[in-house]
Amino acid sequence: MIQHRTMLIVADNSGARKLQVIHVLGGHKRKFGFLGDVLNCVVKEATPTGQVKQSEIVKVVLVRSRKEHRRPDGSYIRFSDNAGVLIDNLKDKNPRGTRIFGPIAREIRDRGYAKIASMAIEVV
Repeated sequence: MIQHRTMLIVADNSGARKLQVIHVLGGHKRKFGFLGDVLNCVVKEATPTGQVKQSEIVKVVLVRSRKEHRRPDGSYIRFSDNAGVLIDNLKDKNPRGTRIFGPIAREIRDRGYAKIASMAIEVV
């Protein structure tokens, strides 16, 4: 469950290190984001040689969340951190980085982000 001002770590090599959520996409009254949702974030920390710079506004897909998520079979999935992957735009759904670090949730592939799922080390 991600909301306004939540800090995320970045699970790709786009150059950003920390992100702060400024908006959960999907309506003006939407308060929380869950696995697979798209967020507007601002880059709080970035590497000097990366693609993105500090204070840049980016679109991010949430791939890991500390709040447990219930699956249709009755099981739950949760991770030890809140992490996201930077994407180009909502239409293409292509990641900006070339590598994905750490495990990602299966819900990412189900939402249409097959390229992110294929680049990930592990899909849980």
